[in-house]
Amino acid sequence: MNLSRKLLVGATLASLLLGGCTSKVTEKEQYSGFLSNYNNLQEVETPSGGTAMRWVSPAWNPNAYDTVVFNKLELYPAPKPDERVNQQTLTDIQNYMTSKAKATLGQKYRVVTNTSSAPAGSRPLIMRAAITGVNAENEGMKWYEVVPIAAVVGATQAATGHRDQETTLFIEAEFVDAKSNQTVAKVVRKVFGTELKNESQKITAKDFKAAIDKLGTDFQAFLK
Repeated sequence: MNLSRKLLVGATLASLLLGGCTSKVTEKEQYSGFLSNYNNLQEVETPSGGTAMRWVSPAWNPNAYDTVVFNKLELYPAPKPDERVNQQTLTDIQNYMTSKAKATLGQKYRVVTNTSSAPAGSRPLIMRAAITGVNAENEGMKWYEVVPIAAVVGATQAATGHRDQETTLFIEAEFVDAKSNQTVAKVVRKVFGTELKNESQKITAKDFKAAIDKLGTDFQAFLK
């Protein structure tokens, strides 16, 4: 194989690998089924610089409510812990996110755990939210790897687990007007945590702490 042929093959391989770069949003095939529907979701940039798939009703007014019905973030579908993501990690992430969400909601609303606890005459909003996945994905090819030999090396590293990995957390949530039972906002979010060295490194709740804190900032801005 001559040099030009090698360069062509290498460039083709590099382009294929680049085509598989990590997506910044949840792909449709990764939707969990937690939301009532996924219609009309659009990609938006969040105040913290992240990206989300979101739909908001034209009638949405966060000031129209004084109470939010919210108990905790669910784990949906039923989690299947393994050696890399154990039950303690899932529980720690769930508890931390629930605590942050309640703290943010509590700055503006009365927070109750169920609709029957909402005081008579209140204007309640129901918040349904779930963690739908915890994962680690091979990072996309870096710009400096897009040369024939480095592309081949990169592919080998990805296949053998030596490529750096990005921790990812998937979240789905919707707000429902308690009186009309109509969804007024919904969001599907993919959040990136810390970088892992390889596919054998365990994922912990600490990997997502900073990312969850940014989520809290975005959530607070959305409720203003």
